[in-house]
Amino acid sequence: MPPASRPARRFRAADTRLIAGVDEAGRGPLAGPVAVAAVILDRTRRIRGLDDSKKLTALQREALYEKIVERALCWHVEFVEVEEIDRLNIFRATMAGMRRALCALSPCAELAIVDGNHLPPELPCAAEALVGGDASEPAIMAASILAKVARDRLMCRLHERWPQYGFDEHKGYSTPRHLAALAEHGPCPVHRRSFAPVYAAQVQQLALALEDGV
Repeated sequence: MPPASRPARRFRAADTRLIAGVDEAGRGPLAGPVAVAAVILDRTRRIRGLDDSKKLTALQREALYEKIVERALCWHVEFVEVEEIDRLNIFRATMAGMRRALCALSPCAELAIVDGNHLPPELPCAAEALVGGDASEPAIMAASILAKVARDRLMCRLHERWPQYGFDEHKGYSTPRHLAALAEHGPCPVHRRSFAPVYAAQVQQLALALEDGV
């Protein structure tokens, strides 16, 4: 059985290794990068309130983000840009981002626990995949919060540049408003053209341009 499919064991507080939690945010949206975070928590500086980022409010995530960056032993957020997503596909690009996030940690992790059921190739340390890890392992919870908050902040900045799409509201996900804006304006540079709705909108805009040119 391949290592990525083995049930991961529960990591105990008594484990003396440097354990990094790894998680991502933004695999599903039609626009913007994927954010991948890797975090090694400091066992001497407890952070109360950690949870799966999806179960927290935006205000709770923001407050926990500040505590994590202050108290973690080390952390890194890696943005996987749209060009890499379109070139590799979303799965392979996310795996590459996880590897880079782990490689950027200092001190280096001795073990990585990755949320999900797949492990990136060529990791710099031993690793285990853990389905539902963002709801059970504090280091993964911390990573999920860092990734989510970092990406949401970035999407709000992208909204300032392309306000017609409403990135500040839906963060690039395929909401009715976003799909309507895509149909009206076509994709912008931060849309993922390898995703079917974006590709369809691009084809539609090209067809309209050709009609106008006739």
